[in-house]
Amino acid sequence: MATKIFKLPDLGEGLPDAEIVKWHVQVGDSISKDAPLVSMETAKAVVEIPAPYDGTVAKLFGNEGDIITTGSSLVSFTVEGVQEQEQVSQDKGTVVGKVAVGDKLVREGAMQVGKAAIGIRATPAVRALARKLEVDLKFVTPSGKDGAITAADVERVAKILKEVGPMELLKGPRRAMARNMSVAHADVVPVTVSDDADIYNWKNGDVTIRLVRAISVACDAEPALNAWYDSHAVGRRVLKKIDLGIALDTEDGLFVPVLRDIGNRDADDLRRGLEAMKQAVQQRNVPPEELRGYTIMLSNFGSFGGRYANPIFLPPTVAILGAGRARDALLAVNGKPAVHRILPLSLTFDHRVITGGEATRFLMAAIADLETPV
Repeated sequence: MATKIFKLPDLGEGLPDAEIVKWHVQVGDSISKDAPLVSMETAKAVVEIPAPYDGTVAKLFGNEGDIITTGSSLVSFTVEGVQEQEQVSQDKGTVVGKVAVGDKLVREGAMQVGKAAIGIRATPAVRALARKLEVDLKFVTPSGKDGAITAADVERVAKILKEVGPMELLKGPRRAMARNMSVAHADVVPVTVSDDADIYNWKNGDVTIRLVRAISVACDAEPALNAWYDSHAVGRRVLKKIDLGIALDTEDGLFVPVLRDIGNRDADDLRRGLEAMKQAVQQRNVPPEELRGYTIMLSNFGSFGGRYANPIFLPPTVAILGAGRARDALLAVNGKPAVHRILPLSLTFDHRVITGGEATRFLMAAIADLETPV
């Protein structure tokens, strides 16, 4: 008989951690290989992890709501017929990941922001007070001589923190969004160009599907925007197939499921695919592989409001088209005033790899398609 420790495998492509949603076992339970073990919430989806082998649950390394880093211990099992010195084998009953021995549980603290700790001036007594009141000195504005933090400064911040209440750690999709936006901010040179599409002659009012088709047409006209950019190699891959990531807003945060191969699908097929995506996101059972690999993005934020924006995309993609709220506007048409329906558009692109001419031609091609009566 031996104890085996099952570590949290990588539930996606390099996901750093996951949250324990629900344990399906308790300490002392006997469990068979491939039986439900635990539900873990990754950045975008809830993943069911089965038991890697037969055994008895000896210890659970975390409670529901805890965040466990990838590669840290999740469950220990007592397994019969195995010698202590035997190596823990690779888990073949769960998602991709290596099973290894360890016992580290990470109870993650709040992300710290602000100026670096280097150069903070405070006496030992003030630092001790800060520890007692659980105040991070990086958040404190000094008022003492030569920029020193005083006891009064610490007490002032402690009072403010007490009034605003405890910090809420971001989890699940919101946690992923925070990380992704930091990556995008650090690794993209974004430029946004905006213009309007006159959709007065529309007969089909399915805005999202018209936008999907317009992106497909624009990618054919200017393929450089349907690409992945590698900043380390300083190279790009211009892609033939168009896999469109569509930003979906939910109470839990932002999801970007992928509508595959939009250039070779008709409107009805695209609508069915879009509805299936929305349902999967609402039920939180969208497969992880359907949240990766998009080649260009769409944000139809106008369904909530707003005209123009500078929408953000995540590398290695290089462009995102945003659509604002359609409105009636007074235009000069053939030299005469007329009220037409206008759809505002904002195209953000990575200027490291996309030229202004390429981006503008893409946007104009999309607008030309949107203005075509259908």
